[in-house]
Amino acid sequence: MAAGISERISAFVEALPLKPGLRVLEIGCGPGVAARAVACRIGHGFILAIDRSEKAIRLARAGSADEMAFGSLDFRRVAIEDFALRSGDALFDIAFAMRVGALDGRHPEAGRAALARIKAALRPHGRLFIDGGDPLKEIDLFRGLPS
Repeated sequence: MAAGISERISAFVEALPLKPGLRVLEIGCGPGVAARAVACRIGHGFILAIDRSEKAIRLARAGSADEMAFGSLDFRRVAIEDFALRSGDALFDIAFAMRVGALDGRHPEAGRAALARIKAALRPHGRLFIDGGDPLKEIDLFRGLPS
């Protein structure tokens, strides 16, 4: 386990189907611990980590200077239910979230908006993983979600 990473986060990241070159979206990144671990596993890929908290994004950026300088990681302050790709952004292969209220059932209305935003940001048949499994579970966004 890498220094500064909890067993729970490490197990979650290890369970993600990551490989070099993937584009990954982390939802609710907090101080960026999981994002940095993912950046190490995707090599020349890219991870965009988002969080609604200005403080979380400030801490994440402060702890991620090397990965950001390499171009494998960036952060954006935005709630998932308001997230949209910017002009020129490529779609993501994988999205993941740990302990995000909009995705764990605590906020159903925000959850519906969040799932639609995530689906719009993923490549066709892109994959979404959330906590609540052992250690994660997959949500199939391309079956049964209204367009």
